[in-house]
Amino acid sequence: MFKKILIALSGTGRAEEMMQMLLKIEPIQQAHVTVLTIIPEAKNPEQAATIKADGEILLDNAVRKLNRPEGQISTMLEEGDAKTIVCKVADEIDADLIIMGSRGLKRLQSILKNSVSQYVFQLSSRSMLLVKDDIFITRINRIMVAFNSDNPSEESLKLGLELMRDLPGGELLLAHTGSKAGKTEPEADPILADAIAAAKRLNIKFRCFSESGDISRKLCQLAESSQANLLLLDSPERRPSIAKNMPDLDRLVGTSVSDYARVNAPCPVLLARK
Repeated sequence: MFKKILIALSGTGRAEEMMQMLLKIEPIQQAHVTVLTIIPEAKNPEQAATIKADGEILLDNAVRKLNRPEGQISTMLEEGDAKTIVCKVADEIDADLIIMGSRGLKRLQSILKNSVSQYVFQLSSRSMLLVKDDIFITRINRIMVAFNSDNPSEESLKLGLELMRDLPGGELLLAHTGSKAGKTEPEADPILADAIAAAKRLNIKFRCFSESGDISRKLCQLAESSQANLLLLDSPERRPSIAKNMPDLDRLVGTSVSDYARVNAPCPVLLARK
């Protein structure tokens, strides 16, 4: 489970709201939370003082909302390019999870508008929880884990099981989508067999879905119809092999499930990485 969580503030308050909901889940309550805000470089000393003061207010408000015990929360105020600083700080503190707000921009828009969350998603090797600015955040009690025939979903299933073990009234939603789904009744789907067995061993309430069609679209439709509060899916590291200081444009404009879900899912999306 996550022991070190980095929250990168965007000013909308969505990341803090999501953290508040996560802290209601017992396994996460012992995590150390680092709240990061990044301010732009100032043109003069007067502007620098104002920008710094605004950043400190943002941090103070977040700390107050999260109400963590002393020693389980820290703050960082950094100046410069948000995209590179988030990755740098995550590495420095060895974060298990990065929580960020997201405008939900589509792939090409993300490139043209210099999306911070998309950049971090491309370049960081760490799990990320993306919270779109336009969604309503609710208490987490229905967690959906995404499966397809090309994705073992090992990390996201492990997280889903750990989160659900001590979640009263919770329900684990196991969703297999794609061309090979929908061949049998959901609980007889071989792609879901190991997950079903694990849920039964842990006495976790679960529900299965197996529907054919476009993997990404069907997944988001199921997340909406089942009223999932959190969507988990495995997301292989996207770090470019040639240039690590710039996004991989081929993958940015690709059609991965991760890219589609982060834009179109009706709930926060946790992209799990080893």
